[in-house]
Amino acid sequence: MEFSGSMVEFLENKSILVTGSTGFLGKVFVEKLLRVQPNVKHLFLPLRALDQKSASQRLHNEVLGKEVFSVLRSKYGSRFNSFISGKLTPIAGDVALQNFGLADDSDLLDKLLKEVDIVAHFAATAKFDERYDVALQTNTIGAKNVLEFAKKCVKLEMFVHISTAYVCGEKSGVVLEKPFKMCETLETTTIVLDIEEELKLAQSHLKELMVAEVSEKVEKDAMAVFGMQRARLFGWPNTYVFTKAMGEMLIGKLGENVPVVIIRPTIVTGTYKEPFPGWSEDVRYCNSK
Repeated sequence: MEFSGSMVEFLENKSILVTGSTGFLGKVFVEKLLRVQPNVKHLFLPLRALDQKSASQRLHNEVLGKEVFSVLRSKYGSRFNSFISGKLTPIAGDVALQNFGLADDSDLLDKLLKEVDIVAHFAATAKFDERYDVALQTNTIGAKNVLEFAKKCVKLEMFVHISTAYVCGEKSGVVLEKPFKMCETLETTTIVLDIEEELKLAQSHLKELMVAEVSEKVEKDAMAVFGMQRARLFGWPNTYVFTKAMGEMLIGKLGENVPVVIIRPTIVTGTYKEPFPGWSEDVRYCNSK
């Protein structure tokens, strides 16, 4: 993640809302923003939490307390906490909810809509075989909700959506980048991909399991299997990339007249050089087959 000089200058005095800051990429993004452009105006960080106090605890325990911030801590020394408190605002909010669950008449929502210049959407569930209802709500509807929020920001200059290269499928050779169209699939099928229908199917399948009064584990496993089946029906290898692809489709449909940037990273491992070589966390070995 190398910022050019012009990008660093662009970020000066900008207010940026960053979702998914507790994730690996989100942490690295927040740390580098603060390190290379200390004159960024402010970062607003929605975090899933019961209240503002819990959000602050998550910020300190799951973001600022990580080793990736050690270089920044050394740079500011005793001034680190005051620097952070002046730059970061944790928000108890969930991307699965409209406006992160903030009340329409809240002062905080009004402040965000007036001040945010850039929205960077990192939040996602990256588990390949996540239960279908959860993956849809986070990766698909979450992308829609964050975009709809961004569209209401009066100063919006950019909406950045972090996707994955594997939305294009697992193909050999060079795969040229192109945005998804609504209902587009990776495999020819007589069944039309309809996102609204997928949401209804997921809820219907969940309701059937609840009526059957299955155990929590059986419900979780069944919803995970259902997601993999739906993904493979349309040509995607797993639920994660399928729901991320549908999130891109909604952004493409609803993001007209919005300065949208979609980034599709490949496999994320650890830091190459900055803030120091080799930092990583939550290393997992997954098989999508």
